[in-house]
Amino acid sequence: MRAYKSGPQRKGAMSEKDNFVDNGSLQTGRIHSIMSMGGVDGPGIRCVVFLQGCSVGCAYCHNPDTWTREGGDLMSSDEVAQKVLRYRTYFGKNGGLTVSGGEPLMQAAFVSELFGLMKKEGISTCLDTSGHGCTGEKLAALLKNTDITLCDIKFTSQEDYKRYSNGSLDVVKNFLEEASKAHVRIWIRHVVIPGITENEEGIKRLVRIAECYEGVERIELLPFHKMCIPKYEALGIPFQLADVPECTGKRIKELQMLIPEKYAGG
Repeated sequence: MRAYKSGPQRKGAMSEKDNFVDNGSLQTGRIHSIMSMGGVDGPGIRCVVFLQGCSVGCAYCHNPDTWTREGGDLMSSDEVAQKVLRYRTYFGKNGGLTVSGGEPLMQAAFVSELFGLMKKEGISTCLDTSGHGCTGEKLAALLKNTDITLCDIKFTSQEDYKRYSNGSLDVVKNFLEEASKAHVRIWIRHVVIPGITENEEGIKRLVRIAECYEGVERIELLPFHKMCIPKYEALGIPFQLADVPECTGKRIKELQMLIPEKYAGG
């Protein structure tokens, strides 16, 4: 496997400050897009809000159009909340709002306020994150308004994080620790990439990581695919894993057998 130069070239690390403005009493965030009803973004049927901006630059990212800190629509937390509430009749008992990205932790104050508005309406809140972008008091405030998190553990070693992204396994572990302390339900997701993460030892390491945190309910293995290539071509960005074969459903089932039954549901 050739060396991978992670992510696009950026002018410095992106901060939460770069991506939202204080609009009086309401936070304003940069919204990439809103999907009215998603069925694979947490429990039940969920409205999914995709935010703009991410600094992790993962090799297999399927949304490179969300990397840049510029772009997107500026919307207040109340504006987004009103759009989400249009679909509440479809949420049922388990559905609700999921905020994804990009990386939602880059706009932690905005997401926290949006989640607070949802909680007042009795709507379930879900944070889809790589675990990067926010720590300390701002993260703690966000987690207080978060019911469940979908945490993407991209790689199970620090070496692979360094080689294939701008991220860090230690940062992800810190996020999982804080989420567990806040009694947030945790679903771990992991993309299986042939030749990179498609190996039994890596899956066993993933399980050992999960076992360190009481909040973990589920481990989901997702197959690597290349449906994102047209996005890269449109942006003029080379997709570094273009020559890597897609992962088969059969292989996912084989590796899933290594995951304890207690992490199969939730």
